[in-house]
Amino acid sequence: MPDLATPLIAWYRDNARALPWREPGFGAWGVLVSEFMLQQTPVIRVVPHLEAWLRRWPTPTDLAADAPAEAVRQWANLGYPRRALWLHRAAVQIRDEHGGVVPRDVDELLALTGIGDYTARAVAVFAYGDRHPVVDTNTRRVLARAIDGKAQPGPPARSDLTDMSALLPDARGAAAAMNAAAMELGATVCTARAPRCDACPIAHACAWRSAGYPETGDARRKQARYEGSDRQARGAVLKALRDAEAPGIRSEQLIAHWPDARQRDRAITSLADDGLIELVGGQARLPH
Repeated sequence: MPDLATPLIAWYRDNARALPWREPGFGAWGVLVSEFMLQQTPVIRVVPHLEAWLRRWPTPTDLAADAPAEAVRQWANLGYPRRALWLHRAAVQIRDEHGGVVPRDVDELLALTGIGDYTARAVAVFAYGDRHPVVDTNTRRVLARAIDGKAQPGPPARSDLTDMSALLPDARGAAAAMNAAAMELGATVCTARAPRCDACPIAHACAWRSAGYPETGDARRKQARYEGSDRQARGAVLKALRDAEAPGIRSEQLIAHWPDARQRDRAITSLADDGLIELVGGQARLPH
């Protein structure tokens, strides 16, 4: 296995973007919130929402004391709003089961609502400095190209953690820096569509580059079109409820202008099934 850590960490020290969650003393709660928000959402959209969220709820106990509806409302247009509900439930668990302190142990983090392998390890590493492999989409692309000689990574697998772990330095601080560096490289240099190999600190060791950039296929799951989708209808329903002055709106009056009435009704039903809205006495409202 080539030594990718030394050049990557050196590059990261000089080129890492200035982001809130990388500031010293940002805290485990801030890291946890940022990781929830960053799931499937670009950094540029997350930063202002994150700052507003932490101003309103600087601790998990602050969020847990508020209604789930407020979390969904504050989530605004970040997308995938179930994350807001999961984050609220996680905050309640942190308050009730961990004394209001975000846990450090990976297994305890995995037991919180909405947290999977990536988020649990990201909090343990970036908030507490522990040594674990942290693998997101960007990291997987770097590993696929540099180690496996593939243009794009395959579907996520448990082996991703094993592969990344083999590249980590023994020292905790250096291991955390390596995790962050691999993600940063994938986000800014080793991008999916237009990699900038001339700016890559590990180009000399990249198997894909050495092989002449072969087209090895792309097994990544393609995201469905948003315009006209059920996701768009769900977003419109939630926006109407967030913006409403009254606590509830009669179901038949919700986005009454929507061109497909069946799709609108399907959106309302699915949001209720997900716990993102409540249907009470013929009215829809955000969860209480």
